[in-house]
Amino acid sequence: MDDFSFSVFPNAELLDFRLFQCGWEQCAPLHSFGPFVRNHYLFHYVISGRGFLDSNVKKGTTQHYGLEAGQGFLITPGQINTYGADQLQPWKYVWLEFDGLRAAEYLNEAGLSAAQPVYQPQSLAQAERVRDIMLAIAGHSKASPLCLIGQLCLFLDALIQTSSTRREPRETQLRDFYIQEAVSYMELHYQRELTVEEIAGACQLNRSYFSKLFKEKKGCPPQEFLIRLRLSKAAELMKNTAVSIGDISSSCGYPNQLHFSRAFKQRYGVSPRQWRAQNKVSG
Repeated sequence: MDDFSFSVFPNAELLDFRLFQCGWEQCAPLHSFGPFVRNHYLFHYVISGRGFLDSNVKKGTTQHYGLEAGQGFLITPGQINTYGADQLQPWKYVWLEFDGLRAAEYLNEAGLSAAQPVYQPQSLAQAERVRDIMLAIAGHSKASPLCLIGQLCLFLDALIQTSSTRREPRETQLRDFYIQEAVSYMELHYQRELTVEEIAGACQLNRSYFSKLFKEKKGCPPQEFLIRLRLSKAAELMKNTAVSIGDISSSCGYPNQLHFSRAFKQRYGVSPRQWRAQNKVSG
């Protein structure tokens, strides 16, 4: 019987979510991974056994967590982490690597973050909902991208509903309105040069307050959100049209094609030309 499964998803760009990889593994005693930094969110659910997570909360400070069956742990983008299996009861886990413009928002609603990475379910029976959805994704990696994204949404919903650290959604406040206005403004004007000062001004907010509020609500600075938005739009155009990469670069806010190519490769791991070759929809 296999003790490891792994799948990579190079296709399907959706603005809100994208599934990058998934898999499960029965680890050998003391098997560890890291220290390592991820570019996307990575969530593990512990099916059986025990293990640990060492997470760098801030520079020079590492937090140690012991984990067992029924729990999970989140690794956030840009954070240094090491995790490993127990010597006597090595863990088996299933994992998903994902990202998207609203990923941080939903993880925050589940009470999970770099400072609070451990998923503690309200009950083991509820935790099994999360496990079963994750295993379904890992076991059907050849399903259509739309199906897999749907399963990812179900996973995030189950994570929120079952988490003991869940944050109850609040009624819409003025701050939420400001952030939505900012996102709408970016979506309307991402094709041209756009500064944080301009976006903040459109919301009639001070730049520093706006930046702090935006990061709190969206999980990333407004500059990073704008980059993700532009690159997602570019990926959609490369996948679904025959427009040249140079024209796509210009139409997505990158008049300098070299800067566009560097940003795209940093985000997706391959050049725009390679990505198009792998993902172009034949028509």
